[in-house]
Amino acid sequence: MITVSNLAIQFGKRVLFSDVNLKFTSGNCYGVIGANGAGKSTLIRMLSGDLDPTRGTIQFGPGERLSVLKQDHFEFDEYTVLDTVMMGHDVLWKIKEEKDNIYLKEDFSDADGIRASELEDKFAQLNGWNAESDAASLLSGLGIKEDLHYQLMKELSGMEKVRVLLARALFGKPDNLLLDEPTNDLDVDTVMWLENYLANYENTVLVVSHDRHFLDAVSTHTVDIDFGKVQLFAGNYSFWYESSQLALRQQQNQNKKADEKRKELEEFIRRFSANVAKSKQATSRKKMLEKLNVEEIQPSTRKYPGIIFTPEREPGNMVLEVAGLGKTLEDGTVLFKDVNFNVEKNDKIIFLSRDPRAMTAFFEIINGHDKHHEGTYNWGITITHAYLPLDNSEFFNTDLNLVDWLGQYSDDTLESFIRGYLGKMLFTGEEIYKKASVLSGGEKMRCMISRMMLKNANVMILDSPANHLDLESIQAFNNTLVNFKGNVLMSSHDREFIQTVCNRIIELTPNGIIDKQMDYDDYVTSDEVKAVRERLYK
Repeated sequence: MITVSNLAIQFGKRVLFSDVNLKFTSGNCYGVIGANGAGKSTLIRMLSGDLDPTRGTIQFGPGERLSVLKQDHFEFDEYTVLDTVMMGHDVLWKIKEEKDNIYLKEDFSDADGIRASELEDKFAQLNGWNAESDAASLLSGLGIKEDLHYQLMKELSGMEKVRVLLARALFGKPDNLLLDEPTNDLDVDTVMWLENYLANYENTVLVVSHDRHFLDAVSTHTVDIDFGKVQLFAGNYSFWYESSQLALRQQQNQNKKADEKRKELEEFIRRFSANVAKSKQATSRKKMLEKLNVEEIQPSTRKYPGIIFTPEREPGNMVLEVAGLGKTLEDGTVLFKDVNFNVEKNDKIIFLSRDPRAMTAFFEIINGHDKHHEGTYNWGITITHAYLPLDNSEFFNTDLNLVDWLGQYSDDTLESFIRGYLGKMLFTGEEIYKKASVLSGGEKMRCMISRMMLKNANVMILDSPANHLDLESIQAFNNTLVNFKGNVLMSSHDREFIQTVCNRIIELTPNGIIDKQMDYDDYVTSDEVKAVRERLYK
């Protein structure tokens, strides 16, 4: 349990939030949401003790242990993988170290014997004799194979370190667990393992994430940080978003009577609960259902960008033909080969690969940026495409302000016209005169989306469209693509994005492709697909 009383944090004159009074209780998982810069990570840092609040107190239950997902990938370089995980339980680790040091003494005294006996008793109480096997089990669940367990952390790749640090945070089932973006750099199988693990976790969890599917799978409550206020609501992200949007529509409808509005909200909760109850992964979600109530539902104060793609013309029957396409890197790595498919009208395709470089290479080829490849591709004569690249840095190496920057990509360069597009992407007032070179990652993405909107294209090519965006922008982008009357070709780690937008899956491998028209959730759990994947990646 974590109790927060009168918490406030201020940097100079800027008050991030104040008068925060919350109680986080055992058996619940709290998804922390808020716009970029609202203070999500700051709240986690204060709860972890890394940052002192300006005022207020944070209290834990008596004798409770806190564990935090570490972000420093080099902190444990000189320790083995297994030791790094076990160090996550600092009390157990200190006992183990002291006990081992006593046994190493050459002049072992009676006092040492008594102390060793005391430590052995404490060690056993903390389940110390199973510590290694428990740590190994966590590592295996997170995709770290046994042959790596005794290697030094410095010998691991960055993606492997991420998994070890996550295992470290989970080790020993801490009473209070703080996770800041735990799904970063995890593949879908590992994310699913973590979803299942946290859905059945009986202690207190706070998690910051931009992954809506993950938040929905694990959260029983939502902590919303907005305009300096921190509010707690029962329900996961989807419940918070859908209910707050409904309440906002009700607020704007002055003609509806209060009892009609209440009935509408009660019906929404009933429908939402019925859908959750049928979900495959329902442990934490079912806990959530007990807490949902009409009184907590409030209109959202969030501002969502106005992402609108309007194709100048409808795609014809011939969209894209790909024949014998292949890409091999200079070091001999085959990203993909023997890629053959046609994009059909109304296709919205997610491209997958174990090597993320494959999707970027494919998109660079079909956009005409990479000429060094095998095979051919042909676009239909009715097709205009807009491309959102993974790396947009070359677009922002300029001293132009945002008005002039976006004006480069518009036939209409009037400031009032350009201002309208920037306004849709939440650039207001003097912000439109900011230099393009000083933008944050999220701001650059919103500018790139504005650029795409100006093209009026009927095919969207999107390389990781959720990168750097806050939840509001991701949600708006997602909603737009669901309703887009053209084709979508994209790569993404955002499962909700894929699940709701795409109707076709193409996986690029070094030995051909997997091409399926099926539900993404079914694809990632299909034994048949798994067997084909193993064969094609050999």
